[in-house]
Amino acid sequence: MKLKTIYASLKKDLSFIEFELEQTVNAHHPVLREASNHLLKAGGKRIRPVFVLLSGKFGDYNLPLMKNVAVALELIHMASLVHDDVIDDAEMRRGAKTIKAKWDNRVAMYTGDYIFARAIELVTELQDPAANRILSKAILEMSIGEIEQIRDQFNWEQNVRDYFRRIKRKTALLIATSCELGAVAAGVSKEEQVHLRQFGYYVGMAYQITDDILDYTGTVKQLGKPAGGDLLQGNITLPVLYAMNQGNSKQEIMAVFSEDLNASQEEVDQVLSIVKSSGGIEYAQGISDRYLQKAFEELDQLPYHSARTSLKQIAEYIGKRKY
Repeated sequence: MKLKTIYASLKKDLSFIEFELEQTVNAHHPVLREASNHLLKAGGKRIRPVFVLLSGKFGDYNLPLMKNVAVALELIHMASLVHDDVIDDAEMRRGAKTIKAKWDNRVAMYTGDYIFARAIELVTELQDPAANRILSKAILEMSIGEIEQIRDQFNWEQNVRDYFRRIKRKTALLIATSCELGAVAAGVSKEEQVHLRQFGYYVGMAYQITDDILDYTGTVKQLGKPAGGDLLQGNITLPVLYAMNQGNSKQEIMAVFSEDLNASQEEVDQVLSIVKSSGGIEYAQGISDRYLQKAFEELDQLPYHSARTSLKQIAEYIGKRKY
């Protein structure tokens, strides 16, 4: 099932969210405005706004209020991508030039900061102080996750626990926060807020693991960038961590990067082959499936609602997606 089909019941609301995103990033400064719109037009799955809206369906669903949360969470995600691209020196994202490639690092950093600020401004519209505490904590943890990723670049001694902690902070917590804040904005009961947050956390973990698998199995057309990009940037993910514990794979992989950190695409392809033959892809997929099963168990604790069905379908899509 395609996301477009799953999103059908939210089509009108998502169109409104898209309009609000455009209005929110329209800065007075021409370069900021152009750079922000360039990022927005590159598209995206809008997973976080959808989780906000669907979580709100379990309570008093008020779109004018929900949209502030939905737009804010997507903006935070967008801003983190802009900063990621500077750190990773990435030229392409979703098949289009990154802001740092189209302009430069300074414009990219200021654009990311501007988008972050607009997101925080929107959430202040919620009268519940808990909402701002939840969001602040999520941004703090995301920042720590980014620092940990920089610290662990080309660190061959890191372990699976390091990896899980890093993806929790970089990806899973923002998805968990999307579900939780959507529930908070709609006045959902505390008990159901907890189940929705945990659902989002487990889905977020599966989402990032699937992303990391696709970096080894996807095509340029599917990913919008060459396979093996994580390795080129020194990001050691779950498939390679598993491979490094099989036979002589660790020595073989490290040998590729022993002379310098600028491995050629041919050398990266060699490592991709090692990882695939080690069973690393299958291992990572199994872990992703386990996280999805935990997400389904959290959903089962929620009252029956069409939104619950949609949340399950999105989680299933995340586990099976090819891009």
